[in-house]
Amino acid sequence: MSPVPQAPAQTLGVLVETPQHSGLSGPLDYGCDRPIAPGTLLRVPLGRREVLGIAWTAPRPAEAPAAEGWALRPVAAVFDRLPPLPATWCALIDFAARYYQRGAGELALAVLPAELRKLDATQLDRRLRRLDRAASAAPPAAHPAPERPALTPEQAAVLDALGLERIGQAGAEPPVSLLDGVTGSGKTEVYLRAAETVLAGGRQVLMLVPEINLTPQLEARVAARFPARRILSLHSGLSPALRLRHWLQVLRGEVDLLLGTRMAIFAPLDRLGLLVVDEEHDPSYKQQDGARYSARDLAVLRGRLERAAVLLASATPSLESWHNARPQAEGGAGRYQRLAMPSRIGGGVLPRVRLLDLGQLRREDHAAGLIAPALVEALQQRLARGEQSLVLLNRRGYAPVLHCAACGWKSGCPHCSAWRVFHKSDRSLRCHHCGAAERVPRHCPECGNADLDALGRGTERLADELAERLPGARIGRIDADSTRAAGSLEAQLAQVHAGDIDVLVGTQMVAKGHDFRRITLVAAVQPDAALFSSDFRAPERLFSLLMQAAGRAGREASQSGQSEMWVQTWHPTHPLYQALVRHDAAAFAEAQWRERFEAGLPPATHLALLRAEARTQEAAQAWLAAAAALGAAAAAETGVSCFPPVPSPVQRVAQVERAQMLIEAPRRAPLQQMLAAWLPQLHGLREPRVLRWAIDVDPLAI
Repeated sequence: MSPVPQAPAQTLGVLVETPQHSGLSGPLDYGCDRPIAPGTLLRVPLGRREVLGIAWTAPRPAEAPAAEGWALRPVAAVFDRLPPLPATWCALIDFAARYYQRGAGELALAVLPAELRKLDATQLDRRLRRLDRAASAAPPAAHPAPERPALTPEQAAVLDALGLERIGQAGAEPPVSLLDGVTGSGKTEVYLRAAETVLAGGRQVLMLVPEINLTPQLEARVAARFPARRILSLHSGLSPALRLRHWLQVLRGEVDLLLGTRMAIFAPLDRLGLLVVDEEHDPSYKQQDGARYSARDLAVLRGRLERAAVLLASATPSLESWHNARPQAEGGAGRYQRLAMPSRIGGGVLPRVRLLDLGQLRREDHAAGLIAPALVEALQQRLARGEQSLVLLNRRGYAPVLHCAACGWKSGCPHCSAWRVFHKSDRSLRCHHCGAAERVPRHCPECGNADLDALGRGTERLADELAERLPGARIGRIDADSTRAAGSLEAQLAQVHAGDIDVLVGTQMVAKGHDFRRITLVAAVQPDAALFSSDFRAPERLFSLLMQAAGRAGREASQSGQSEMWVQTWHPTHPLYQALVRHDAAAFAEAQWRERFEAGLPPATHLALLRAEARTQEAAQAWLAAAAALGAAAAAETGVSCFPPVPSPVQRVAQVERAQMLIEAPRRAPLQQMLAAWLPQLHGLREPRVLRWAIDVDPLAI
């Protein structure tokens, strides 16, 4: 506080962005002289700066100053032309901040558009006038009624079970639904029909997708179905100015249907009636820095707050959602209703899965390249018939590492405990963790040998090999490197849809969500590593990836009988692959669920990770050990277990050492109780060598 001439008449609690290490988790008090509704955006002084804030509590009578001549600092400006953020939005922020152990101000300001924080009242006024002019200049146009495909019996049954007629009813809200539908079963049509019903009732719809590259495809289908509706998108791929524009339109109620990635769960919609989470199993819904929230889990909470319908959909539901949809009588939680769509549209069949045993190949076949001769022959047959193929390799670059056979040197990153990947297109060695890059050396840096070998294969090398072994074939490649330029992803997807590419090489980016009508063969060439990973979720992720990839083949019913999925593996008898051959996601989920419960792993238990980053590994682990000692009493009281500190899987990134400590509890409530008691103690635990620390609740990467 600072001296002011006259004390304001009222005190207002305001959320501002405060760093986690400050320990300030709640609103700060400011003075105001008039009523300001909770949720109102405003600007307030903070130190020597003026920052964006959110009125969080209703004004209350000002108390006597703590010292003579001192009073609360007054609010600098109120954004009166904007409606307050909805009360349900504020409740969502409040819950998420408490559950994920972050400050409410930190989370609330982090999910607002960055451009909004830079604007004063005059600049914001200018933006709003432009929006007003744009709205008045566009008269509503007449649109013909869009064509709608006939519903299958499975789709009709799912729509009847969603309980859309109960939206908004207190005490009788629609149930949370888990739509377990095979690839090509018409889940998107269910979304559109449900949205149609909700929009007709005057409510809004929010559809979430896991990745930006899936947004344009869904947006095109939604726009074609609802030409007279106001449709917007929110994701990090938008420019800062466009993201602010869309966000302001959402806050002003100028949207009917919003599409977005995980950040859109915090969109300030005030008439929300339906939330759809497409590919709900995807780990992209979990934020991996800052406030590490799960958009899928918050969608369920927001549906409860808004009394809206929530539809989680996937061909391979996550084990957590599977558990929540499993009846209590069978050991599940019984929180969701499970809706099944086991059939493809038009009577199409799922592709035949063929396991190619690499152990049966001759030595010269292995020496010929990554692709086995039988798979090359299958690709040639598709080419001859004018059909498309997709080859999946979830590793970008040309090769994971360069190696000198003379002295053993490898292209390690000097800043990280990882290899620098060889990218042939620009002759660079690039670390995919810290971004450090340099030109490929002409000679070995240690012994001067000019003969450096590329070990392993990435998508770039695979595309080169296919071009060599399939002369005349048009090879395309889609990964994070080939789609870096603006518009490049859309252009390459358009080529695939137009039939201008014969064989598409890609990472997991192309394995899910895309409706490739001409692809009849999908091949996974190096999937075995995940079978023996130390991450207990690795098999679940691999099965989901392969099932989703298989679903790209034979989506045209007339071609589905000839579609195939090839898997090159050293372990063809592994239960995961055997379940894949049968397309039996339910049996795989059942087996994984039982293994998890026998081993005491989620969803049988609940986890959190305390992560620390320091200049040395010893300092990071020492801080974690001290933190464990501080929390020992709270852990013992609540029945929570704290495991010893260990280095993180990637121990060093950008010259920073990383360590972590696992916290486990049999139920969610005692874990939250222990973390809430522990957090203030962690803020008081000072160690100059520790750069930062964070609590990750429900971590996906361990």
